[in-house]
Amino acid sequence: MDAKVVGNGPSESARPKRHEIVVFWIIRDTACAECGSELGKGRFIRLEGEQALCLECADLDHLVFLPRGDTALTRRATKYSTLWAVVVRFSRSRKRYERQGVLVEESALARAERECLADTEARALARERAAERKAELDEEYIEAFAQHIGEFFPGCPLAEQHAIAEHACRKYSGRIGRSAAGKRFEADAVNLALRAHVRHAHTRYDEFLIQGWGRGEARAEVESKVDEVLRRWEAKPPPR
Repeated sequence: MDAKVVGNGPSESARPKRHEIVVFWIIRDTACAECGSELGKGRFIRLEGEQALCLECADLDHLVFLPRGDTALTRRATKYSTLWAVVVRFSRSRKRYERQGVLVEESALARAERECLADTEARALARERAAERKAELDEEYIEAFAQHIGEFFPGCPLAEQHAIAEHACRKYSGRIGRSAAGKRFEADAVNLALRAHVRHAHTRYDEFLIQGWGRGEARAEVESKVDEVLRRWEAKPPPR
């Protein structure tokens, strides 16, 4: 990310509250400092110190973008999301960062949309998002990835096997399921997908992030819990 852009702090209206996580909608090409992925204009990054991280490396790629504009929907979605982030973009004309929306958990957004269904625009938004999600999915590949999860971790509940596969294999995401190793269903790729899911769904990892913990510190805190869940899933099949 261009140093000049990084150096311009958010305006008062865009400045996040304490403990809010900030994600930048970049206006110039950059690269992730951790994985090296090229990040073109329009992608999202998080800054850790002076380093730009893609959302996957920042452990925020399970969140979905909710644009600004619907105050009620945003308020409900952030209320129900354990982990969420403010998205800001630098305005060249105004020389300041401005809020563009938020990243929230998909389940939280779905719950917020259900509560807003009386609103015609919210219903239309839900249909559009459903169509976008469907277009991004490769059902046959997802099913195969889920089956391999079941082979490596027979104790993983079936519903979670499919949820993990769907997340990891979403088209154009650059996630582990779309990598060469993921497409070969290698054990390490499956394990990485499982660990990421367990971290978010079965530990207090997201709570620690929203409280301001660093990723390394939060991961270390929940590592034993992640290992415990994976050992249990390796040991026995899910209940029938």
